[in-house]
Amino acid sequence: MKKNTLLIIGLVWPEPESSAAGARMLQLIELFQKQGYYIVFASAAQESDFSSDLEQLGVTCQRIELNSGSFDLVVKELNPEIVLFDRYITEEQFGWRVYENCPNSLRILDTEDLHCLRLARQNAVKGNIDFQLSDLLLEPTAKREIASILRCDLSLIISEFEITVLTAIFKIEASLLHYLPLFYDRIEENELPGFEEREGFVFIGNFLHEPNWDAVKQLKTKIWPIIKKYLPEASMHIYGAYPPQKALEQHSLKEKFLVHGRAQKSEEVIRNAKVLLAPLRFGAGLKGKLLEAMQFGTPSVTTTIGSEGIREAADWNGFVTDDFEEFAMKSVLLYQDEILWNQSRKKGFTTLKNRFDAHLFSDVLNYKISFVLSDLEAHRKQNFIGTLLWHHSVLSTKYMSRWIEEKNK
Repeated sequence: MKKNTLLIIGLVWPEPESSAAGARMLQLIELFQKQGYYIVFASAAQESDFSSDLEQLGVTCQRIELNSGSFDLVVKELNPEIVLFDRYITEEQFGWRVYENCPNSLRILDTEDLHCLRLARQNAVKGNIDFQLSDLLLEPTAKREIASILRCDLSLIISEFEITVLTAIFKIEASLLHYLPLFYDRIEENELPGFEEREGFVFIGNFLHEPNWDAVKQLKTKIWPIIKKYLPEASMHIYGAYPPQKALEQHSLKEKFLVHGRAQKSEEVIRNAKVLLAPLRFGAGLKGKLLEAMQFGTPSVTTTIGSEGIREAADWNGFVTDDFEEFAMKSVLLYQDEILWNQSRKKGFTTLKNRFDAHLFSDVLNYKISFVLSDLEAHRKQNFIGTLLWHHSVLSTKYMSRWIEEKNK
């Protein structure tokens, strides 16, 4: 019996040890493989030494080119039942080609996070102005990202908060959205190191992601000096892929502020730390580092941005605060109090079990896709604005790409 084909168009080749986005992609691949799909992963990006070996996972890999008719031949021959775009940028680049060559393919967008939300918050922080959700309507990236969502049949949204933003602020129909967060397998508590077996604070995050670099700066200048006064023997360990020179220069043996660069295995550095710190001032989506901390039994201290879409402050596996002096003092308390530490990590286990267990999402996603595919024409008729966008805006993208293609010849 022939398997249904899923074509994933990746913005990059996934690096699960470098970012939550890489781990997310592998989770999606596993979900669709369990549903019996034959998966082809295609990308115009260059692979790195840290890219996952997808072929070893049973995925067929395909190199594709931007602004080239060669992709038309690839997608027409595959004729996939589903095409999944990895972030709105790939939908802009390849969506119109899929639309023309495989009009009956279900088009799914995995947003990863709402880029416009992250960028609007970043601009507000850098401009030292208060952020309001209504500001998103003026964010230039929003126009591109929302148009991409409307052009697709279904968009996978990683955070419930972002579904609220899309439906309330941008008036997107709920039928076009599907909640699919990061999810994690449970690890038994007795398999993880306890309070006395752990040492130090940890932060981990890809330095190519601007919120992570900003968080390291806040740790170095505002938070760690306070913690160090109360815990002079403790160390702050900073891990992250692709650290720039300015990040490596923050390394200080004297201050015990240690910038290590890339972690070979994020699990090891998180499960051996006593407390994870994530003073994120802007961002969007879900923060994989904080969910992994819950998985590996490591209490954390973060901000409201960090906890967004995961859990309320009262049920956090540690503390949530936006005041960095309080942030530092809560970190000290959590590091020293074994009873509080154990209570906090149990909250993390409960959160994962009730909200981010893989078994909660697989069947629901499969049902949603089957439902939409059962009458794709009717589903698309309900999305008139999306149809309108295909009629107008796709033409400009198409002809710009055609012009580049001819120019390259």
